[in-house]
Amino acid sequence: MRILLVEDHTELQHWLAKALRDAHLSVECADNGADADALLHTQEYALLILDLTLPKMDGLEVLKRLRARGGARGKTPVLILTARGGLEDRVQGLNLGADDYLAKPFELAELEARVKALLRRSQGSEALVYQCGQLSFDTVTRMFSYFGTALNLTPREHAVLETLITRSGRAVSKEKLFDEVFSLADDANLDAIELYIHRVRKKLERPEDGAAAITTLRGIGYLLQPRNATA
Repeated sequence: MRILLVEDHTELQHWLAKALRDAHLSVECADNGADADALLHTQEYALLILDLTLPKMDGLEVLKRLRARGGARGKTPVLILTARGGLEDRVQGLNLGADDYLAKPFELAELEARVKALLRRSQGSEALVYQCGQLSFDTVTRMFSYFGTALNLTPREHAVLETLITRSGRAVSKEKLFDEVFSLADDANLDAIELYIHRVRKKLERPEDGAAAITTLRGIGYLLQPRNATA
């Protein structure tokens, strides 16, 4: 699940990005409004965390342009994160289509809670658990459980498996997986997905009934389903 974080304060941006990645989220960053606007025009994100006071383009203008586009990208949930915490600024941001507002300074735990709440709301559920055989993914804790035990995954392995389980029973293209796992700043090509598919497959290997498996559909993508199921 990929998030766009727009924050021009370098130290704060790095701190927030690390915290969100530690929460098993894929984070892409921008440090000015013009770059954020360009990314939102061409890329899909599960959530936008947007500072208001930005160089090159104000955050409210970025938000206004996003909502004016319409379509799926125009409906991206937006959390405004800013030191401009006055009532007028909050009202203006909400009127332009922001979903939530968090004024600086803030506690990291509160930011994480609001991010999770917005992501759950965008999925149409307050508390959703995805299941594939004995593999489950809790959208509240953002943890995987396999045969009742927590599954240990690296951030990119987590992103691969989350993308597959939230589309369980449906094929996911290599391109879609790449977009969810890597940011535009990453030095990687499309074939890197095969490495992470291999690693996740190894962690899912179990002889018992209820094991989950990733099937390769040539020319189409990858499919997560209970082992021995018919693709």
